[in-house]
Amino acid sequence: MVDIQFQENNMELQVGVKILLKNKDGKYLTLRRSPEKYSEVESHWEFAGGRINPGSILFENLKREVMEETRLEIIGEPKLITAQDIIRPHKHIVRLTYTGFADGEVKLSDEHSEYKWLSLEEVKNLEPMDRYFKEVLLSLND
Repeated sequence: MVDIQFQENNMELQVGVKILLKNKDGKYLTLRRSPEKYSEVESHWEFAGGRINPGSILFENLKREVMEETRLEIIGEPKLITAQDIIRPHKHIVRLTYTGFADGEVKLSDEHSEYKWLSLEEVKNLEPMDRYFKEVLLSLND
């Protein structure tokens, strides 16, 4: 995980990678955050991904996070679709979101409690959805 403290405002910087994975049937993977593991935050629907490890390229971090969270492999080269600044008290997150293809059977880690493969329209209507993911979804066309 990249954590850099800004001395001026005591703000932590994190860089994250996320991916909206599509399967051979044209459905997209959504994951629900585990309320047991993340009791301090709401159990939102989200995409696979997480923070990067310094010194490791973005795609390698993305593959690692997808494998850790879902046991899926990314097929081919993912496409970067957006970069977001997420500003929270004492934290600035730069999130890079990709689209790509996955193959295999989902086996969730303890980070998520359930998953669904859905059409893009169904994903756009999932609730509760993190507002930053909703922003990404609303910019996409199926």
